[in-house]
Amino acid sequence: MAGNPTTTVHDIFQNMEYGPAATPSFASAQAWLDHHSRALGFFVAGKFVLRDGKSTRVLLDSKGAEVCSSMCATSDDIIQCVSSSAAGSKAWAALSCHQRAKVLLRMAGVLGQHGQCVSELSELSGASCSAGALVRLCQFYGSWAQLRDALITNWTPLGVVLVAVSDDCGLYSLMLKVLPALAMGNSVIIVPGLSTAPSSLLLAQLFLGAGLPVGAINVLTGSDITLAVQVAENPGVSYVTYCGNKQDGVELCQATAGSGVPVTLTPNIGATCPIIIFESADLHSAVDAVVEAAFKKKKEVHWVLCVQESVSSSFVERLRLRMAGLKCVPLSGDAQRLQVDAAVQQAQQQGATLVQSCAAPSSGALYPPTVLCGAAPSSPCVVTPATGPLLPLMTFRSSAEAVTLGNHSPHGQAASIWTEDLTLALETAKNLSVGSVWVNSHSVSDPCFPVMGHKESGTCTDGGQEGLFQYLRPSSSSPHRSSPSALDYTKFGTEPSAVGVPDVTTSAPKSYLQFVGGKACKSVSGCSVPVPAPGGGSGTLAYCPDGGQKDVRNAVEAATKVQPGWMKKSPSARAQSLLSLAKGLEANRTAVASAVRAQTGLSAEHADLEVELSVARLSDWAAYCDKIQGSSLPVPQSGCGLSIPEALGVIGAVLPDQNPLLAMVTVLGAAVATGNAVVMVPSESCPLPVLAFVQVLQSADLPAGLVNVVTGRRDALTRALANHSVIRGVWYWGTAEGCQFLQHSCPLKTLLLCCHGDQDWQDPSVLQHMWRNGVQWKSVWIPTA
Repeated sequence: MAGNPTTTVHDIFQNMEYGPAATPSFASAQAWLDHHSRALGFFVAGKFVLRDGKSTRVLLDSKGAEVCSSMCATSDDIIQCVSSSAAGSKAWAALSCHQRAKVLLRMAGVLGQHGQCVSELSELSGASCSAGALVRLCQFYGSWAQLRDALITNWTPLGVVLVAVSDDCGLYSLMLKVLPALAMGNSVIIVPGLSTAPSSLLLAQLFLGAGLPVGAINVLTGSDITLAVQVAENPGVSYVTYCGNKQDGVELCQATAGSGVPVTLTPNIGATCPIIIFESADLHSAVDAVVEAAFKKKKEVHWVLCVQESVSSSFVERLRLRMAGLKCVPLSGDAQRLQVDAAVQQAQQQGATLVQSCAAPSSGALYPPTVLCGAAPSSPCVVTPATGPLLPLMTFRSSAEAVTLGNHSPHGQAASIWTEDLTLALETAKNLSVGSVWVNSHSVSDPCFPVMGHKESGTCTDGGQEGLFQYLRPSSSSPHRSSPSALDYTKFGTEPSAVGVPDVTTSAPKSYLQFVGGKACKSVSGCSVPVPAPGGGSGTLAYCPDGGQKDVRNAVEAATKVQPGWMKKSPSARAQSLLSLAKGLEANRTAVASAVRAQTGLSAEHADLEVELSVARLSDWAAYCDKIQGSSLPVPQSGCGLSIPEALGVIGAVLPDQNPLLAMVTVLGAAVATGNAVVMVPSESCPLPVLAFVQVLQSADLPAGLVNVVTGRRDALTRALANHSVIRGVWYWGTAEGCQFLQHSCPLKTLLLCCHGDQDWQDPSVLQHMWRNGVQWKSVWIPTA
């Protein structure tokens, strides 16, 4: 080359050959789609799989043009995918924390290079997400991958995690579940919705280029939520987490009930969220934020506007001026236009007035941004709003009324508060039953903040350190899979039982009372059930009340009255109450140990040991009271943020057969220490230690109704707990059928289920595992100028 005088430096650089790039580079989303001939397959075992003869789905853009098609997986594809994920899980978990962190941080750099392609593809598919947000996710969870073993001890990865989303879910919400699962050492199977499928496949390809082991991430596409159900039923899957609309999430939970795989839901699509404008707010900024939040082309939530009455007229006039000239928002089709027209007409009939940016077209899939002023809280446009550019506006007088309006919805996802009075903002944020509160802002997010919906907005915590524990299990526990039984959910727990009647001709066994509302009492039915002798021996030890649905109702009513006040008590006051309970158990140890010995057949020495362990466990929970706390977190912009653990409310607990006393005080302490009230159902075969403990409760320094004990048939009382709308969490130790019934009947309650009887109640790690199931997290964003 040097001997050729016609060769220039420019020619050398133009003809220089490069080695193969680690990650394929595409100039645009269109180029990537064209590279795949706009027919997308699966991503399994580190490569794209495209098979003939598969049914497909077509993805259209906002203008109705075809973007691409995606294949629908079948049972053979699922088997291959789970097998690949199982192998990938072993390879990924075998790496050190530092090695896993390097891969995730390298992925952040890869996203920086290919960010434009990822952003374009997500926008084209209708699941828009900025590359910067994905880079931030990789950086945050890369650092947690580095610190896992240092800061999270005695926990181990689950194995294969299934992440499923609905068709209308965004890419950010999907990756907020995928990345923490990878950071904790799990492999991930992604079942995306139609809009997130192209971006998921591209990201899986980029992950492999960043050094992720083959099989650590796989992507299967399908026609609907049925694919996620089929993947979850495979015994190789250890955990399922879902994000999207409520209907698909409930269907997923019910279809997988009894399979032994935990399922958590984040139904963040279609929730109703309040924007609360106080008279002390900067109205100009509030108006801009309302227009930006409520009238976006694609929004995941329905906003409801609540304005203080003293500034409502001024606010509406500013809003009218700000909306002038806004273009009509495109709708999905004529069917949505009919829904919007019907909602507006119904609101007007109920007295609402309209503020619109322009006149609505007579027909077509377009509609102007519309504010429904004077909407009533019970109006359908508030309770079940139609999808479209509609914003109901209600007024309030006091901050208490604002909180009432904000909590009116069955959803509890998020709220936006506008005021320059920080005390008012924090007090309102504290009283709203939502998972995220934005002060003088809206819709901001960062992975360092835990995101958890309250009420019907989910059972899953995403983000922050708190969101990592769903992808881990205590090292002392082991996963169990099972097969669903042919259970008739309508008849579960409804079978009548034989009523025990004491034999007065001989020495009559003792009759115990249950404990409801701070008083020992009989059941509402007045019936009793016999307590069998230990080890299945003949004879009856005692009789206890046969409680039912009315007893549970009375217990929940008493718990509901006292729980808000107990939650507001200081942690030190709750600790003192638990210490008094421990002292009371110590003072009654002889009687309680005698009950343990009679019920379980243990020796006097072992029965006394269980009482001693129970006293120590109550002291442990007293010490935990002021250790269960949130933190102040950094925000991307200037300002600060708060992460706050809050009590669930009323918890129903069905207690196990083994270690009846130690298990009971562990469950009681976990609920009470975190600010909850509890309704406990003792073991049907071993209730005496719990009933003997009632004497301790009667003399303890606990508010009446905080702790309730209802005895009777386990299945009947489980059904009553599951069907009660006030109970927010159910902790269950019992049969496989009971676990299956709870998964099917209450998918939106916090469930802690165990049907294998292998719980080690002496293991200290059980404390952290249980208190995390007793709280729900709230994030408060407080930006500054």
